Amino acid sequence: MSRAKIVTEKLVERDTSFFALHIETENANQLFLSEGEDRLGTLAVALPPQQKLVGPPLSSILLGDRNIMIARILAEHLAQNTKKIALVSVFTRTVSEQEAAPILRKLMAKVLKKEENKS
Repeated sequence: MSRAKIVTEKLVERDTSFFALHIETENANQLFLSEGEDRLGTLAVALPPQQKLVGPPLSSILLGDRNIMIARILAEHLAQNTKKIALVSVFTRTVSEQEAAPILRKLMAKVLKKEENKS
């Protein structure tokens, strides 16, 4: 059995730092996305789609209420792309969810690309 893979990444947009911490295990991904510092935020879980079934992954909010849409969308995207359970936390302090969405998607893509290059 292999150990968990951990990737950290930083992105600066609009003079604000955004951080990512990605922990990948054999059956799941945990991705913490935050503005300014590493913090736990709104937490979403998504299950990958079952084989032979059509439709988006199943997702739900476990904690928080501030960034529920982007947390769910990113969790579903991560579950669908990795075929693993996904937990995604989104914490923003000054940026609205609409402003944060494209930045956090870009940061998540950067993390996943770095993960691919490690493999």
